[in-house]
Amino acid sequence: MSEQQPESVRQAWQDVVDTARRSAADGLVVGTSGNVSARVGDLVLVTPSGVPYDRLGPEDAVGVDLEGHQVLGDLGPTSELPLHLAVYRSTDAAAVVHTHAVHATAVSTLVAEVPLVHYAAALLGGPVRTAAYARYGTPELADAMLEALRDRTGCLLANHGTVTYGDTLDQAYDRTAQLEWLCHLWLTASSVPGRTPALLSTAQLAEVTEALKGYGQHG
Repeated sequence: MSEQQPESVRQAWQDVVDTARRSAADGLVVGTSGNVSARVGDLVLVTPSGVPYDRLGPEDAVGVDLEGHQVLGDLGPTSELPLHLAVYRSTDAAAVVHTHAVHATAVSTLVAEVPLVHYAAALLGGPVRTAAYARYGTPELADAMLEALRDRTGCLLANHGTVTYGDTLDQAYDRTAQLEWLCHLWLTASSVPGRTPALLSTAQLAEVTEALKGYGQHG
């Protein structure tokens, strides 16, 4: 990356690379699957297509504007660029993480909405929906994803994987991890022969959502 690039851009690219490598290390992607992006103003930094994450350095930064025109780097952007840009155009997101997490992808083949087996769903805005299947990299997939993301910060992509977004890459990644854990939990509980998992009501989830507003350190 050129030394003339602002520090905010250089740091955001490093964060993108670090998050992509983390997703591989945590088993949420295999090979070069999945992708990560971060927005700095009108610039979207995104992982390139088909390049192993451990090979990416500062000089490999890829950036596009909000219309998808490449304005930074020589490597081609991820094939899922339409998905990332759709999130940025439709929300106030500053970061997007897309993975092929095993348990979440398995659940995407089973249900239209992740059952409320745990209040962790509140961390994603409510019951997590599954977007209708469309081929990767297509506008149709981006449209289906946006429908599933209504009032949510994460969704499943049918027979494909997960998408989450946040104010930071750390927040987006944490939401991905929570979604994968939630799906793993439901699959585990529902696999017990002769038993059906008890589910939370929407009222119980709403109570948790309100309580979470005071969660963590303040001041």
